[in-house]
Amino acid sequence: MSAVSEKTRVLTGITTTGTPHLGNYVGAIKPAIAASQDPGVQSYYFLADLHALIKCQDPRRVQESRREIAATWLALGLDTDNAVFYRQSDIPEIPELTWMLSCVCAKGLMNRAHAYKAAVAENEAAGDLDPDRGVTMGLFGYPVLMAADILMFNARKVPVGRDQIQHIEMARDMAGRFNHLYKGQYFTQPEAVVDERVEVLNGLDGRKMSKSYNNTIPLFVSEKKLLKLVRKIKTNSLEPGEPKDPDTCTLFQIYSAFATTEETAAMRQEYEGGIGWGEAKNRVFEYLNEHLREPRERYQALMEDPGYIETVLQKGAERARAEAAPFMDRLRQAAGLGRFA
Repeated sequence: MSAVSEKTRVLTGITTTGTPHLGNYVGAIKPAIAASQDPGVQSYYFLADLHALIKCQDPRRVQESRREIAATWLALGLDTDNAVFYRQSDIPEIPELTWMLSCVCAKGLMNRAHAYKAAVAENEAAGDLDPDRGVTMGLFGYPVLMAADILMFNARKVPVGRDQIQHIEMARDMAGRFNHLYKGQYFTQPEAVVDERVEVLNGLDGRKMSKSYNNTIPLFVSEKKLLKLVRKIKTNSLEPGEPKDPDTCTLFQIYSAFATTEETAAMRQEYEGGIGWGEAKNRVFEYLNEHLREPRERYQALMEDPGYIETVLQKGAERARAEAAPFMDRLRQAAGLGRFA
């Protein structure tokens, strides 16, 4: 057994439709980069650009987002010697496997997918006579593509939010069905990993930080823009000198997501002592700005050197295809699509 196969395989995809923000960093990027540096873990991180096409038909935005996300992960310290970092669209075996899995996946399973059901419910609520209006085959079948992403590399653990657990269960169903039909143990049964400790940051308006709400703080904006955004964070009308509750404050939540335990405790005391909102916002800005200064500089350098990013991703694709291509040959053989000689 090889050293790679002895490691726990962990896979994470990053959809390339937006600009990474503080919430992405705290909730997904930071723990994933830590895992990439763990010698006991074989990590697969990919830019889910085929998934991006489901919701975004703006080629310029998809292209820009792919570069921004790749630069972000590299600037923040992703270990690409240990982790396999690649673009989904650079691995042609993934869409081929998607078709194979589609041929063993029951349509009824896809009918129960959360995203599809939500789209149908929205149409019905609007009184539309066609419940499938606006639903593409990409939206309907994307759990199959997600299953192919996971099963191609036989990932054992897949970190997801609670809303994605269903998709891991679907991948398990497809893996089991394929194994049964073609009488072999081709696919490992993946497991969803939901870390309840992962923090969900609030955004400028107090709701969950999300590009859907237009309330995000991008990770690598300029100092001037960062200060402007921090000052826009919603607070209450309590005056300086009046005690404030840190546990209901977005400012404090963002600060504590980056600060040490000691720094967080000290800021909590400041809240109890009645720190003014202007001063609190200045402190949060200064802390974030200092924390992000070096990775921001690395990010800007990477964004100005797309050739380097391309080289890193091509090397990652070569490593990924070194596994995917022979595995796909085995799957073709199993399904009767192998060579004659």
